[in-house]
Amino acid sequence: MAANMYRVGDYVYFENSSSNPYLIRRIEELNKTANGNVEAKVVCLFRRRDISGNLNTLADSNAREFEEESKQPTLADQQKHQLKHRELFLSRQFESLPATHIRGKCNVTLLNETDVLAGYLEKEDCFFYSLVFDPVQKTLLADQGEIRVGSKYQAEIPDKLGEDESDTRVQEKLETKVWDPSNQLKDSQIDQFLVVARAVGTFARALDCSSSIRQPSLHMSAAAASRDITLFHAMDTLQKNSYDLAKAMSTLVPQGGPVLCRDEMEEWSASEAMLFEEALEKYGKDFNDIRQDFLPWKSLASVVQFYYMWKTTDRYIQQKRLKAAEADSKLKQVYIPTYTKPNPNQIMGPGSKPGMNGAAGFQKGLSCESCHTAQSPQWYAWGPPNMQCRLCASCWIYWKKYGGLKTPTQLEGAARPGSESGPRAHMTRQEVQGLSPFTRNEGRAKLLAKNRQTFILQTTKLTRVARRVCEDILQPRRAARRPYASINANAVKAECMIRLPKATKTPLKCKVVPRQSLAAIVKDLAISAPLKLKASRGPPTPINRNQASQPRVAQSLLGKRGFDTASGVPYPTNGRPYTSGMRTTSQSVIKRQKGSEETSNPVRDAPGSKETSPPGPDQAATAAPLPGRALGPLQHQ
Repeated sequence: MAANMYRVGDYVYFENSSSNPYLIRRIEELNKTANGNVEAKVVCLFRRRDISGNLNTLADSNAREFEEESKQPTLADQQKHQLKHRELFLSRQFESLPATHIRGKCNVTLLNETDVLAGYLEKEDCFFYSLVFDPVQKTLLADQGEIRVGSKYQAEIPDKLGEDESDTRVQEKLETKVWDPSNQLKDSQIDQFLVVARAVGTFARALDCSSSIRQPSLHMSAAAASRDITLFHAMDTLQKNSYDLAKAMSTLVPQGGPVLCRDEMEEWSASEAMLFEEALEKYGKDFNDIRQDFLPWKSLASVVQFYYMWKTTDRYIQQKRLKAAEADSKLKQVYIPTYTKPNPNQIMGPGSKPGMNGAAGFQKGLSCESCHTAQSPQWYAWGPPNMQCRLCASCWIYWKKYGGLKTPTQLEGAARPGSESGPRAHMTRQEVQGLSPFTRNEGRAKLLAKNRQTFILQTTKLTRVARRVCEDILQPRRAARRPYASINANAVKAECMIRLPKATKTPLKCKVVPRQSLAAIVKDLAISAPLKLKASRGPPTPINRNQASQPRVAQSLLGKRGFDTASGVPYPTNGRPYTSGMRTTSQSVIKRQKGSEETSNPVRDAPGSKETSPPGPDQAATAAPLPGRALGPLQHQ
């Protein structure tokens, strides 16, 4: 019953997704809504996977500095990996969540120099924080509420002196005396002097114009003159004058007029006091942020002094009573029963149906992605469905609570805020690629650190050997035709380790493929893809039967080729060669010429002339006229 009772100030797990890790929040308020449900106003805490890579690098440097200063014992790589899952980042971001989404309690403490980091790994549901994350500005800052413990902040107390041993230290260098209780004055004389000091302070306020505006009445000026600042000034005056009343009286009222002593309560205006109360309601006792955001013209010492003086006023007592009455009307605690509904990521439960998230099509024999075990009472689908990754029961609980895997060889990146939709809700593209065993750990770390940059994936020797030894399992040709089908790389590597000692020691015979020289490749490309010439954009010339009597090789008399031929091969106006089965313009013209040759054709009766068809591609070398050499209408080369 007590474990399911949650109170204000508890650190709890909240579940907002069945596949993502729990959210860690601190309960600030418990409010009952109009429909009877309970909502919790919580403070957000963020994990390393919730912040950017640059901020993770900053957190790593801060952790190294802490380990060097506090002289932490050396941790193993797996302990360092799991310790990152225990680190949180505090924020000032509030949100309201349904209380029914609470999944348990946890413990979050502020890290100090006396803590041993390995102790957090020994305790369940235990986290720590040392930096504050600003989700708006995307910054990490040191927490100002740090408990300063250690030799840097505490004085070293010397040993106690013996009975006959004298103190040889110079007292004037160690401290300054401000009051001597064994002075020659009586208590009544000191009280009379303090009354005179108050009267002088009241008279000084009457002469001061700014004070007369703030304290327009006599009793307000007298009350201000009776504050501690006036009494402290009077006692300092007695100490400086060696407790001589006559000299002290003359010091209170010098020749220029009475001395006016005012503290921070008098120096601050009413509007500044209102700003301070507003900032105190928002930031609490974080005086650095109060000064930076609300009162930048005030010094930090002035803000701190005003706070402690403000606590002695009736204003503070009134606000304290209002907050107490408001707190009494709110809920103090809420009971949340244990969540027993099955998780939709379950692959196959005892006596139950397969779960969702692609769990129904899982292959048999897959191991846990975190601890690599093959036996578990319950399996959970993890990651994108097409990768078919799964976790055992203990690693799934670890993933939900701590937001990572137990082993450092698996996913170590952090998901960005705002990527909680789709099947890759908890992994980025770089992180999914980092899961592949075909990449080295060094290249994987560089890949995760340098986002959106050029990279190269280089396989290890074991992976290249596994491709040859386990070719029947890998089936590279089949995998190439199905690029989106997942490959169980762990099974391939495990089978390779079994077959590798039994494999043949003879070197593999590789077929040498002869390669042509660069000049030959360029020559072949020039022949297969000739230069494309642009056609003239003039209007097309109409073709009729009367043009058949004109010599159609008039352009060749000048030694130039038309735009419709190149190397003797006919080209259309768009620059592309004709394919087989296409009829060119010259071919249609020649067919028309054959029908009119019977009537009149001076070319046919000329000596040495013969009918020819348009030259094909094989006749290009003999049919095309040479550039710069004019041939007659009846001559052929």
